[in-house]
Amino acid sequence: MRPTDAPLDNLHGGRKGLCLVLSAPSGAGKSTLVARLRAEFPGFAYSISCTTRAPRAGEEDGVHYHFLSRETFISRRDAGFFAEWAEVHGNFYGTPKAPVEEKLAQGHDMLFDIDVQGALQLKQVFPQALYVFILPPSKEVLERRLRGRGTDAEEVILKRMRNALGELTQAVHFDYHIVNDDLEEAADELRAVYVAGRARAICRPGLLPGLMAQWGPR
Repeated sequence: MRPTDAPLDNLHGGRKGLCLVLSAPSGAGKSTLVARLRAEFPGFAYSISCTTRAPRAGEEDGVHYHFLSRETFISRRDAGFFAEWAEVHGNFYGTPKAPVEEKLAQGHDMLFDIDVQGALQLKQVFPQALYVFILPPSKEVLERRLRGRGTDAEEVILKRMRNALGELTQAVHFDYHIVNDDLEEAADELRAVYVAGRARAICRPGLLPGLMAQWGPR
C-alpha cells in the first residue's frame, strides 16, 4: 500500500477516541445493555477509578482500583484531578481525568456506566462526549423489575423508586433517550448511537484535510 493509499485517518493524526456515557435509574436495564455493547465492541478502553474504601479480598491496588486515603483523595479532588467523583456510603469514588484524556487522544473509545451525578460532572469536563439516558417504559414496569430481582427489602425498593424520579428530571441534560422496553430494539438504538458517534467530525479531525490535500496546492 502506497502512503497515499493508507487510511486518511492514519495519515493525518489518527482518529480521536469517543467517550460514551450511560446513565439510568436502577432497574432500567442499563447493565444488560452495556454488556451487550461491550460484547460486540470489546475494544472499549477502561479507566481505573480511585476509592477511599478498603480493598476487598482479591482486589489489587492499581488493577481493580487505586486505593487512596481520604486525605489524599480530597487533596486530589480539590486540585481538579478527577473528571467526576461522588461519595457513596461514606466512601469516595472518582475517575482520574488525565488517563481518560490520554486514551481518547490515542484513539481509544471509552464507555462509562455511571450514575446521573457522575455523568453531569463528566459533561463539564468532556462536553463533546455522547450522553445516553436509559429510560424504563413506565413507572409500573420499573417497579416490577425492581421487585422481580427478589434481593431488595421493601424500603430499599421504595427508595430506588423515589430516586428514579429525581434521576428522570435530569434526563433532559442527556443527548439521547433510549426506552428499554424491548431489549433487542434498545440494544439496536444504543449500537446506532455509538456507531454514528464514531463518524463525527470531531473524532476524525484529519480526515477532511487529508482528502483535500490529495488535490495538491491550491
